[in-house]
Amino acid sequence: MSMNKAKSFEGGSRLQTWIIGLIVGWLVLFVFLPNLMIFITSFLTRHESHMVEASFTLSNYAKLVDPIFAKALWHSFYMAGMATFICLLVGYPFAYAITKLPQRMRPVALFLLIVPFWTNSLIRTYGLKAVLGANGLLNKSLLWMGLIDKPLRIMYTEYAVMIGLVYILLPFMILPLYSSLEKLDGSYLEAARDLGANAWQSFTRITLPLTMPGIIGGCLLVLLPALGMFYVGDMLGGAKNPLIGNTIKSQVLTMRDWPQGAATSVGLTLLMGLLLLIYWRASKMLNRRMELE
Repeated sequence: MSMNKAKSFEGGSRLQTWIIGLIVGWLVLFVFLPNLMIFITSFLTRHESHMVEASFTLSNYAKLVDPIFAKALWHSFYMAGMATFICLLVGYPFAYAITKLPQRMRPVALFLLIVPFWTNSLIRTYGLKAVLGANGLLNKSLLWMGLIDKPLRIMYTEYAVMIGLVYILLPFMILPLYSSLEKLDGSYLEAARDLGANAWQSFTRITLPLTMPGIIGGCLLVLLPALGMFYVGDMLGGAKNPLIGNTIKSQVLTMRDWPQGAATSVGLTLLMGLLLLIYWRASKMLNRRMELE
């Protein structure tokens, strides 16, 4: 029996080693090496015919402080920030409402929330064009109800881009908020009511601080992808409302300046890493504060 157990353990250990090796190999081949190539390319020089010339330069990073790029970056953060703020305003009460459902209904609500992920976001963006267009469902409905006299111009504006970002990324805000709200200990709220706190005071002094990790996590899960969703800016915003992802796409595919596109990608990655570091530090400070209290 002991020998059979030893053989079984050895076989399981080998299988585990193979699985870990496959995962590590996949990550190295499809994640590490492509990112390493982008990082190396960002220090090379553009070549007219060969795309890249093996000549070291820092000029690609120097161009990142150019006013044109800074304007595109600011516009991207403005659009992504507004979309994140709207997602938070809509997502918080939505997540709170799910936590108030009967226990058997919550999985159904979460399932309906996740269902849109089964369809590619590009296809959903095409569907949104059919809703927001001059002859789309929204304008036809408003005209039929007599609320407007002529179709609203929504497509190819900042509003269309924000609607698209909110539509695609809202579940990423709701899920972390729901996780934080579900873990909220109701005894704190009961104690606040016993001490005479009204609903607003209970929310601002108890619910909001205790769910802050979910708020920060949801904001990052919306903000970071929103910066790079170039197809949303292209399809709904046109050339006048680009995101930083559109800038990278233009540098690589239109201008054929691969080193500059690589440098912009590395810069955006470092910026996202900084935001994640801020989230990590903020989470540690919040946890430490909660432990002290």
